[in-house]
Amino acid sequence: MTQYSMLTLALFAAFNAQTATALTSSANDNADIEHVLVVGQALSSPVTVLTDPKKPRQPLPAHDGADYLKTIPGFSVTRKGGADGDPLFRGMAGSRLGILVDGENILGGCNMRMDTPTAYIYPELHDSVTVIKGPQSVRYGAGHSAATIVFERNTERFTEPGYRLHASALAASANRNDQLVDLTLGNQTGYLLLNGSHSQADNYRTGDGNKVHSQYQRYSANASAGWTPDDNHTLELSFTRSDGEAAYADRSMDGTSFLRDSINLRGEKRNINNWLNELKFHVFDNSVDHVMDDQQLRTAGMMGYANVTRDTHGGRISAELTPLEQLKVTLGLDQQVNNHSSRNAPPSGVYSATIDDARIRQFGVFTELSYQLDSRNSLHGGYRLDQWQATDQRDVISSMTAAKPNPSAQQTRSDNLHSAFARVEHKLANTSALVYFGIGHTERFPDYWELIAKEAEQSISGFNIKPEQTTQLDTGIMYRNAKTEFSVSAFYNQVDDFILVNYSNMMKANGFVQNIDTRSYGAELSIAHALSNSWTAETALSYVHATNTSDNTPLPQISPLEWRTGLSYSRDNWSVGSLMRVVDRQNRYTLNQGNIVGKDLGAAAGFVIYSLNASWQLTDSTLFSAGADNLFDKNYAEFVSRAGGNGMGGGIPGFIQTERVNEPGRTFWLKLQLTL
Repeated sequence: MTQYSMLTLALFAAFNAQTATALTSSANDNADIEHVLVVGQALSSPVTVLTDPKKPRQPLPAHDGADYLKTIPGFSVTRKGGADGDPLFRGMAGSRLGILVDGENILGGCNMRMDTPTAYIYPELHDSVTVIKGPQSVRYGAGHSAATIVFERNTERFTEPGYRLHASALAASANRNDQLVDLTLGNQTGYLLLNGSHSQADNYRTGDGNKVHSQYQRYSANASAGWTPDDNHTLELSFTRSDGEAAYADRSMDGTSFLRDSINLRGEKRNINNWLNELKFHVFDNSVDHVMDDQQLRTAGMMGYANVTRDTHGGRISAELTPLEQLKVTLGLDQQVNNHSSRNAPPSGVYSATIDDARIRQFGVFTELSYQLDSRNSLHGGYRLDQWQATDQRDVISSMTAAKPNPSAQQTRSDNLHSAFARVEHKLANTSALVYFGIGHTERFPDYWELIAKEAEQSISGFNIKPEQTTQLDTGIMYRNAKTEFSVSAFYNQVDDFILVNYSNMMKANGFVQNIDTRSYGAELSIAHALSNSWTAETALSYVHATNTSDNTPLPQISPLEWRTGLSYSRDNWSVGSLMRVVDRQNRYTLNQGNIVGKDLGAAAGFVIYSLNASWQLTDSTLFSAGADNLFDKNYAEFVSRAGGNGMGGGIPGFIQTERVNEPGRTFWLKLQLTL
């Protein structure tokens, strides 16, 4: 019996033990049934969406960070296979999205974006996911012009000896099966947290019945020890390891190792005096060791193996002050250094020597403040200064024909970049509505993929591409009462020196970077309304319009208008629900232009997808949920999908090549969650 089968049996044994006592209670005791979330969440506070990744969702519950984010209005995901999609928010991808896990920066290693940062995240192992829209915060890092996404664990101090357990098991179409255990043991003095996840699936089928080269298998494990001598002190040391493999339908190689090791040390001191609320520090070191090849997960080819590594270490110190009763100030500094290297091997598996190709450093200082003017008005703002330095360590650059001398070999570039924002919030009189208006500016240093992995238009090195400068207006309104939750957020921005990746030159098949100017605007709307004690209706809209103003053409990789609506019925301890997802055609595209994630392949048809779900709260601690996604087996692809086949005009033996990587067809899933 495998360890995963044993885990599933353990879950059911715990479930049976709970059932014996729960069935003595009336069904009405379970009136607070945990609904399956289908539309996404409204704003929790201005520009901020806060969600619970442990709650069941539809479509199929996520196995990585990108899969989870696509359920939030405004996000889309570039499909490459069954795993490791690349998230976009409002059409922006890559380092325009800041992605942090418990304060730690995770950066992938693959120069072709196989291992996106979200590939190393199993969402359900975290307690919250926070999305901050636009450049409306400076405390989480530099250059996050589109959004900042923070996955966090919240380990509360134990008041007496005990334990907390969250576990789940999932079975789905394509032989997908997931298992997860999150266990914390502790007392007043400290705690020990142990958690792990495993997820695997075979190749899925699309709506037309064709298989997609998309199988994957992943695991992660974490151990954390915390010291909590009182309510005001916490010190934690944690270790994390994850690995796996994934087949890709969009390229000529697969990912056969995604090894990541991480160590973190965190400390907090709270309630220090009447003006100093909190001191925090965090240091981390993580390494990514990624292998790609065309030998193990497909019919063996002639490309062989490639091995890339990335080591990142850094830290952060911050203090929260209240010099006045109505004023809260956060001061801090952060730093990170990452080193990238690579090596290759023919099909024989004999590797060449490892070559260091890039070293990137960042050091930043920041301040963020909130000032309560009166009971209905508040001001928020912040500023940060970052010093960036990058060194191109490549002596030669390999092209389609041969290795050539690198024109930027051993060059070092440095930039001092600024970010700032200001926002006013106003509560409307005699209502529970709040409106806000903000302006933000951020300067983004080019990332590894733009500096090193791409060429320039007139050079084989893109190392001297200019930083981006984004200025954005954000506004919105939030409203909440006993029956209705409503929010709308809108933005308008201009980006100077936007880094576009152009794939139109066949001699630069991997793309070349160029600076352009852009203009974008759009909005997200979310509404949830209780029609009665049992019926709830939800709907969400998202839309972005973006233009390359330098060339007067559409900015590429912008998903079309999307509408999601759901209707659910709940009674006693069970619920049923539906989801309809409507996506418009996308006729605004610029062929063979895009970003480090993908490129426009042409126009895309619109589609409508219907899904159903149900949940059963058998006990206070045990929840069953189930669903049927893409109920009518629609054959479709997202606009931002990668090209099908191997993405290079060829094909993967045994699989049909398509224009885009098509989405899964009808998918059934069943999930059991246990929380003690």
